This record gives sequence, structure tokens and C-alpha cells, in this order.
Amino acid sequence: MKPFYIKDLKPDEAGRLEDRYLVRNADIRDGNNGKKHLYMTLADATGDIQAVKWSLTPDELNSFSRIKAGMIISVVARCKEYQGKNQLVLDAIKGRAKDETIDRSDFFKAAPESPEAMYEYILERINGFKDEELRKLCLSYYTEEKERIMFWPAAMSNHHAEYAGLLYHVKRMMMMGERACEVYTYLNRELLLAGVALHDIEKLNELNSDENGVVPEYTFEGKMLGHLVMGAVSMGQRCKELGISRSAFYRKKKGISEFTQSEIQKMVDFLGLETPVGIFFTSKVS
Repeated sequence: MKPFYIKDLKPDEAGRLEDRYLVRNADIRDGNNGKKHLYMTLADATGDIQAVKWSLTPDELNSFSRIKAGMIISVVARCKEYQGKNQLVLDAIKGRAKDETIDRSDFFKAAPESPEAMYEYILERINGFKDEELRKLCLSYYTEEKERIMFWPAAMSNHHAEYAGLLYHVKRMMMMGERACEVYTYLNRELLLAGVALHDIEKLNELNSDENGVVPEYTFEGKMLGHLVMGAVSMGQRCKELGISRSAFYRKKKGISEFTQSEIQKMVDFLGLETPVGIFFTSKVS
């Protein structure tokens, strides 16, 4: 058990502390005084905190430039308040912690349910779809990407930024969706749950996560496009590969819906699409 969890730190209360923390990101920057400073986000299972090592010496600059996201390091520091938030002012960085001395549950946030149970919950709903196309589309992602889905976070920070956070987010939203369908009985349950299953699926390619669910940065595509645009493109390509000639969007537009055709056309116009065919269909549907 760690002596100083981040959630328990209070400015100036503990004096100098020595403990180990996970590096989420590290960056050496130039200061106004011509000195170079090390800025890091350090974390444990209870949260994260900004940390700074002022005025690096040449030896420190050489050594600390090798600090990378995902490392667990031992530091000597003082907790201070800066701009209304806690900050660790580092007096020393004593090196990287040895793997055999690490209790990983101290450092890595994880969803409160097992990945296996959450995955089975989601797959059970998808396999229960009577709509063959929705089932085939959802399963193509959740079976092909199972290895990454089992540990992938839902975000870089906040919003289920944790091991298996993406599964937890989707599972909880599916639970909400099923309750919503009990109240609003006109909702298309399968379409709603398919939307939940797929709405964040391209976070698998937006976030650059390691196997512990730690995201030091976004991918290039994630920075330029974001998971929503990436998802629209990916699903269009996936539908073509699977031979799906109609989309859930098309069925919603032509079938019974809580939206009018005029409202859905406004969505198409807002997205700047000449027609939804280009994204969702392999061929024009009459």
C-alpha cells in the first residue's frame, strides 16, 4: 500500500513526501529565466496531479529527458497549491521503480467491473438483434477488436480514463438505453443499442493507449479528425466490406421514427452530406 495517495494530498500538510507515481506525460520546457524545467502529470489509482522540477542541471536534463509515459518513478516532493489546484514541487527524482515491487492496483485506475463480464453483457445484446445487418456490423467490430476493447480506456483524462473504461462506458449506456426503451416505447431498441455500441468505437484509433489503459497522447488521426468523423468513415467502409446495402440511418429515415423526414434531412444538411448514400450504402437504394 502506498503511503501517499494523490486524493489524500493536501498543500503543505505532509512536508516532504517520498512515494512512487505513474507518469502520464512528461515534458521539458524552457523557462523565462533561461532555465529548463520538467513538467509532468503523475498519477495513481486515486487520481492525477501536476508536478514540476525547476531549474534542471545538465545532468538532470540528460537523465530526465528519458522519462516516458507509463513509467513508475520514485520522487521526493512537497505538495503546494498552484492556481487553486494541488501541485507537486519535486525536490528529487530517485529513479524508476522495480517491477517486482509494484502493486499495479496502486497505480492504474480500472473500471469497477471485470472486462469479461462487461464484454459478455454487450455481446449478449448484440447477438440478440433480430436485424441481421445491425448485428453483423456491431459484431464485426467487437469480435475483430476484442483484444484491445478488453483494456481500452474511454478517454485520455476524465470520462472513464481507466483500464477497460470504454467497455464500462458502453455497458452503462446500454443499461440506460434499455431503461429508456421501457419508458419511450416507440424507440427502436436495436437501433438505439447499436448506436450505443458503435458511437465511441473509433476511440480505439483516436487514443494511443498502452495495455494498462494509460493514454499519453492522441494519435495523429485522433488529433486531426476525432473519433466521430473517424467512426463515420470507418462504418461506411465496414458496411461496404460486409456487403451491407442499407444503413440504420436509411431505415430510420424511411421507417417509423420519432423524427420527421424533415428533421432528419436537416441532420444531413448540417453534416454537409449531399446524400447519406456516400457514407452508409454500397449502392443507391430506391
